[in-house]
Amino acid sequence: MATAGRRVSFCYRDDLVEGLIRMMNAPDDFCGPVNIGNPEEFTIRELADIVLELMASGSKLVNRPLPADDPTQRRPDITLAQQRLGWQPTVPLRKGLGKTIDWFRSIDLSEYRPPTPNY
Repeated sequence: MATAGRRVSFCYRDDLVEGLIRMMNAPDDFCGPVNIGNPEEFTIRELADIVLELMASGSKLVNRPLPADDPTQRRPDITLAQQRLGWQPTVPLRKGLGKTIDWFRSIDLSEYRPPTPNY
């Protein structure tokens, strides 16, 4: 696990797709670029703790040094998306993680095939 103090942001797929659709349907006088993401930030430790809680996991966390090329900023400024597209994310991290965990629990991994071939 990367340094616990590093902050990250995550955007649930449904929110991201909605933002992309709104961008594609934007008026002709607006072509971007525009940030589509979630400005809410969490530490990697907070993310890991939530995942362990939602999974009811007894796994232990291991701290590792940050990679040399780790970005220093991840919080997107979505002001333009809010103003021009009427868009902002609506799915909070905990809810999005819960939906993702539920999906993984619903599939039979022995029969699962990735959507694209591995080259």
